[in-house]
Amino acid sequence: MAYLLTNEEKIGIVEQHLRNLEYSKFNVSISLIEESSITPVKQDLIDDLEKQISDINAKIESLVAELATLN
Repeated sequence: MAYLLTNEEKIGIVEQHLRNLEYSKFNVSISLIEESSITPVKQDLIDDLEKQISDINAKIESLVAELATLN
């Protein structure tokens, strides 16, 4: 028997993914603050953290667009 998700269930799943991405983004932002505070600055690590934030932002944008199709 096939079970189809309701729009409400789909919205809940997307919202949970968005919440997880926001947690990840905050976590990476805190890591960026930590790494920026030490000397010598490890620019490659800072660049990587900034890239991670950029990637998370792109994922959030994609999920917000998906959420708009479900509403």
